[in-house]
Amino acid sequence: MKPVLTIIGPTACGKTQTAMMLADHVPQVDLISVDSAMVYRGLDIGTAKPTADELVRYPHALVDVADPSEVYSAARFVDDADRLVRTSLERGRVPVLVGGTMLYFNAFKSGLNALPSADPETRESIAARGEREGWPALHRELERIDPRAAAGIEPQNRQRIQRALEVFELTGRPISAFWNEDRAGFADRFDAPLIETAIVPTDRADLHRRIAERIEGMLERGLVDEVRGLRERADLSLDCPAMRAVGYRQVWQFLDGRYDESEMIDRLNAATRQLAKKQLTWLRRFRGMFTFATPREAFVWIIGQLEGG
Repeated sequence: MKPVLTIIGPTACGKTQTAMMLADHVPQVDLISVDSAMVYRGLDIGTAKPTADELVRYPHALVDVADPSEVYSAARFVDDADRLVRTSLERGRVPVLVGGTMLYFNAFKSGLNALPSADPETRESIAARGEREGWPALHRELERIDPRAAAGIEPQNRQRIQRALEVFELTGRPISAFWNEDRAGFADRFDAPLIETAIVPTDRADLHRRIAERIEGMLERGLVDEVRGLRERADLSLDCPAMRAVGYRQVWQFLDGRYDESEMIDRLNAATRQLAKKQLTWLRRFRGMFTFATPREAFVWIIGQLEGG
C-alpha cells in the first residue's frame, strides 16, 4: 500500500513550491489542497492560489470547489479528502495533502466529533439574537454554559459562538463535552501509512520578510480589484466565512473607507503574521511529524522516503 503524505506549514513557507517539485519528480502523486480559502472560486490572488497554468500542470484537488457564498466546513473537507485519498490509493498512487489550514489537517488525522448537523431554524434564531444583542453578549452567555469552549473563542467570532450555542440548544450538552468522545482517526479509516511532514522556518524574521514580499506581490497583481469585484456581489458580506479569510477582510474594510492604503498594508502584514503564529502553535501540538526548515530539505527527505519505499 502506498503511503499518504502531508506537507503542511505556516503561510509563505514554501508548501506549494515543495508539492510542485515533488510532482515533477514523482509523477504518480495526487495533490490535495488543505486550505480553507483556496476552496472558494474567485479567491485567487489573496489566497496565493496556484495560477491557472500551474493548476493545469500541477492539478490540486479541493481548489475552486465552493462558491464564496457557501460555508465549507471541516466536516465537508474530511468527507472530500477521504474520498480523494481512497481513490488515489486504489489507483496505486500517492495522495499528498498540502496546505496550511491546521484545523482541516487535524480533523483529517484525528477525526471529527459526533456533533449534530446544523439546524437552519436554530441558527437563524441565534443569528437574530446576535444582531439584536451583540455577539459579545452571546459570548458571555456561552461563558456561563460552556466556559471551556468560550475560553478558546473570541467575543466577535460569530460563526463559532453561533455553532457552540446551536449545539447546546439541540442537545442540551456543551460543545466541549463532545471533544472528549471517541473519534474515527486516520488509522481507523485507512489501511495505509501516514507520513507527516511540515516546513517550519527557523528564522522568524525571514518568514516575516517573505510574508511582506508576498503581500506586496498580491497588491501588485490586483488584490484590491479582486476584493472589489467580490464586494459588488449582493450575496457576499463580511459575515461570509470566505470573506473572513486573512487579506480579504482587511481589503474589504479599506474599500469601506475605514482606513487608508498605508494602514491597510500594515493590517495585512499584521494579520498574516498572526496567522503564521497560530499555524506554528498548531504544529507544536502535533506528534510524529517530520519538520524541515526549508522546502528543499523537505523535498529531498520526501523523495528519499518514496524511493526507499
